[in-house]
Amino acid sequence: MTELQGQCLCGAVRFTAIPKGGAAVCHCNMCRRWTGGINIAVDLSEPPVFSDESKLGVYRSSDWAERLFCSQCGSSIMYRTVDGVHNVVSAQCFDDPSQFPLESEIFIDEKPSSYSLAGERPRMTGAEFMAMIAPDKEG
Repeated sequence: MTELQGQCLCGAVRFTAIPKGGAAVCHCNMCRRWTGGINIAVDLSEPPVFSDESKLGVYRSSDWAERLFCSQCGSSIMYRTVDGVHNVVSAQCFDDPSQFPLESEIFIDEKPSSYSLAGERPRMTGAEFMAMIAPDKEG
């Protein structure tokens, strides 16, 4: 994919990013609370470049990961590992989130029974996903 522009709701946080491909949905308890719903996100090839980080809030959600948000409007921007290896941006930060086909769902074991997403795609439990990306990390 090519470099794309993204931003929060109010425009105070703007960035450029290079998505790897389609989107994934995370149903984990933390992502649902952080976004107020399901987290539809896009994995990046490298960390995004922010035009101005002065309105960027950072919340350390675990020993090894952070969640970034706009400190002015509250928009959820991205999730990243502290080591910089994984960088995932909300698909909703881009003007056309439909350009990212839904490719997978993770933490399916934490998904509330009140909704289901149509279509066939890989679905992993939290344990399966964590074993894939961080075999030496828990939670």
